[in-house]
Amino acid sequence: MPSLKEVIEESDTPGGRAFDLCIQALIVLSLITFSVETLPNLSESAQSWLRAFEIGSVIAFTVEYLLRVYVAAPKRAYVVSFFGIIDLLSILPFYIGLGIDLRSIRSFRLLRLFRIFKIARYSAAIRRFHRAIDIAKEEIILFLCATVILLFLAAVGIHHFESELQPQEFGSVFHCLWWAVATLTTVGYGDVYPITVGGRIFTFFMLLIGLGVISVPAGLVASALAKAGQLEDAGTAIDAD
Repeated sequence: MPSLKEVIEESDTPGGRAFDLCIQALIVLSLITFSVETLPNLSESAQSWLRAFEIGSVIAFTVEYLLRVYVAAPKRAYVVSFFGIIDLLSILPFYIGLGIDLRSIRSFRLLRLFRIFKIARYSAAIRRFHRAIDIAKEEIILFLCATVILLFLAAVGIHHFESELQPQEFGSVFHCLWWAVATLTTVGYGDVYPITVGGRIFTFFMLLIGLGVISVPAGLVASALAKAGQLEDAGTAIDAD
C-alpha cells in the first residue's frame, strides 16, 4: 500500500501516476471551462454550471495544495518553488476576492507532464537549448541592446515626419514607440501608419531593418544550438570510449 507521500510526490507508482494524471485532466477541464466563460450571451444555466465546476475544481486544487505542503520535506522548499507558487496563485484569488482572474496560469502546471511521462528526450532538448543560450548570450545581449536603441531612434524619426499632420497618433516619442515596435517586428498592424512622403520613405528603410531584427537572433540561436549539439555529441563519444 503506497504511502500518502508516494502518491502525492512520486509518479513512478501506479497510485502516484493516477493521482497526477487526474490532476492534469482536471487542469485541462478547468482551462476549457475558463475559456467557455468568455463566450458572450451564455445562458444562466450554463453560467451556473460553469460556476459550480469552478468551485469544485478550486476545492480539489486546494486540497491538493495542502496535501503537497503536508508531505513536502522541507515544506518551505515546495511553498517557494516554481510549482508551489503557481499552485497557490491559481487558487488564491478565489478566496480573497481579487479582481484579477489568474486561472489561466494553471496551464503552467501542465509542465508536470514532462515528469509524469519521463520524456527524457525533451529534458535533453531543454539542456541543449540552455547550453546554446550560454554560448550565444553575449551576442544576444548585445543585439537586444542595439534593438532597444533602434526602436528609440525609429520612434524619434517617425515623430519628426508625422507629428505635425498626425498629432494624435505620433504626438510624442512615447506614442511613436508602438509604431516602431509594430514596424520593426514586421507585424505592421496598420492601425497607425505614415501619410507624409518622408514618413513613408523612413518606414520603408525601417521595414528593411526589421527583417534583420527578426532574422539575426534566430540565426544566433540556431548556430548556438548546432554548436551545443556538437558539444553534446562529443561528450557522448568521450563517455562511450
